[in-house]
Amino acid sequence: MDILYWALIIVLFLVAYIGLVYPIIPSVLFLLAGFLLYGIFFSFQPFGWFFWLVQGLCVILLFGADYVANIMGVKKYGGSKAGVWGSTIGIIVGPFVIPFLGIIIGPFVGAIIAELIIHKRNLRDSVKIGFGSVVGFISSVVTKAIIQSLMIIYFLIVVLSFFK
Repeated sequence: MDILYWALIIVLFLVAYIGLVYPIIPSVLFLLAGFLLYGIFFSFQPFGWFFWLVQGLCVILLFGADYVANIMGVKKYGGSKAGVWGSTIGIIVGPFVIPFLGIIIGPFVGAIIAELIIHKRNLRDSVKIGFGSVVGFISSVVTKAIIQSLMIIYFLIVVLSFFK
C-alpha cells in the first residue's frame, strides 16, 4: 500500500507542475493536498509548526510571483492595467481556444486587444506590450517552478530526516 500512497502523492505534485502552464489548475492546492495525503496515509508527526510556516510563506511567494511577474512584464514594455487584465484573461482563455500554444498566444493577444481597444494605442506599441505579457508569464512560470520545487524538496527533507 505504501507504493500506492506515494504514487498518489507524486501524481498530485506532478499535477501541481502542470498547473504552472495551465493556470486554471490550482497548483498550490495540489501541493498542499500531497502534504496532507502524506499525513493521512503515514503520519502528520514530521510536520511541526515550522514546516507549515515555511510552506505557508512559500504559498504567499507563489501568489506574489504570479501577480508581480505579469505586472512587471506588461509595465516594462509600456503597458497599462488594461494590458495586465487582457493578459490575465488571455492566460485563462487561451489554452481552451488553442490547446497547448494558447498559453503563450492567449496573454499576447489579450494584452494587444486590451491596449488597442481601451487605450487606443497603435498596433506596434500594443504588440510590444503583448510581448511583455508573454515575458512576464514565462518568468512567472520559471519562478513558480523554483518555489514549488523548493517546497517539495523541503517536504522530502522533513519526511526523510524524521525517520533517521
